[in-house]
Amino acid sequence: MSKLQGKVAIVTGASKGIGAAIARHLAKAGASVVVNYSSSKEGADRVVAEIEKAGGRAIAVGANVAKKAEIDRLFAETKKAFGRLDVLVNNAGVYEFAPLGEITEGHFHKQFDLNVLGLILATQKAAEAFGPEGGSVINISSVAGVNPVPTGSVYSATKAAVDAVTKALSKELGPKKIRVNSLNPGMVETEGVHAAGIIGSDFQKQAIAATPLGRIGQPDDIASVAVFLASDDSRWVSGETLLVAGGATGV
Repeated sequence: MSKLQGKVAIVTGASKGIGAAIARHLAKAGASVVVNYSSSKEGADRVVAEIEKAGGRAIAVGANVAKKAEIDRLFAETKKAFGRLDVLVNNAGVYEFAPLGEITEGHFHKQFDLNVLGLILATQKAAEAFGPEGGSVINISSVAGVNPVPTGSVYSATKAAVDAVTKALSKELGPKKIRVNSLNPGMVETEGVHAAGIIGSDFQKQAIAATPLGRIGQPDDIASVAVFLASDDSRWVSGETLLVAGGATGV
């Protein structure tokens, strides 16, 4: 039997990249998956189609998880479609880099509102939605949270906050049988990384040089670990911030 058979999972920001890979892997392991997106309905529909073609169950639900009203709707649509919730993957996030002299209120709030506040509010709803058997919350953080990069002070701060929230909520929600962990990837080859011009750059070369396994990550590298944290295989794992970065601790 598939290890997530009968389970229901929400993956935020799942229309592409790491989120899409996690959605596909959770479905392959037997879960019914809610593929959340903010702007790319086309991408989310494509992920749903791929899951269904492989014999899985999935729906796409649009919601900007930086906004509480839209989070509420996301969870309502999940309950309507599948009747329960067992796993929340807080993957939706944004990154922008700027030197200190160019940081603005907008730059700060854009990242903190989604990367931190949205994650907290989504977890709040998940804690209400999980049944008496508990559930698993998986926060997608970054090595930047433990090893900040130049011009990434705000982004790195959001990911350090995610790690702190993970540990705090694991203690708060543990009595309800809710496990909370974070995955901290290094550089991963996604659409966003390509769009930012990182592939082929000196920054990528530095990342590879700092990675003992000698390459940057692929979305599937992160997704397979997410399945572990979603499943009963990790039933005694909570409050952990797990580096998934080929042995790198930062660039």
